[in-house]
Amino acid sequence: MREQQERMRVSFDLDEVLFVSPKTHKTEPELPFPLNRIFHERLRLGTPDVIRTLQELGYEVWVYTSSFRSEKYIRRLFRLYGVHFDGIVNGNRHMKEVQQNSKNVLPQKMPQRYKISLHIDDEEVICSLGPQYGFRAYLLDAQDDEWKEKIVARAEQVKKLTNLEHRTNQ
Repeated sequence: MREQQERMRVSFDLDEVLFVSPKTHKTEPELPFPLNRIFHERLRLGTPDVIRTLQELGYEVWVYTSSFRSEKYIRRLFRLYGVHFDGIVNGNRHMKEVQQNSKNVLPQKMPQRYKISLHIDDEEVICSLGPQYGFRAYLLDAQDDEWKEKIVARAEQVKKLTNLEHRTNQ
């Protein structure tokens, strides 16, 4: 009997990746009053679309942020845009489950700890740690009208590499 293959996980950082400034990036329409007073963040234009596209292609989509926004807050905000995340790791969860009582200070994000195959971040230092800590990353920060297509293409590339590695290791 064939083992059921786990769905590949893609995670996004929040600040400067999904949450951006309308002064520097194209954004989704602002939420209507009074919701815009509760949820101040603005989503990068195309965020709901890229998340739904990845999920339709069979990926789990997660948030992995070093911010301490609550999981409840993040879920509620994105639900207003019709988006559901498969998992959320915030600063609190990372400290509790990854850093724990380690005397060594670990990186802000350790996607491989959550079996995340591809992490999208705006910080070069996080992305550069991928090879050392066993995860793949995509650097996204500046305004880019083709960012959605690039993320989906990178996810598909990582899926092929992962499947090839899996077959090679059997």
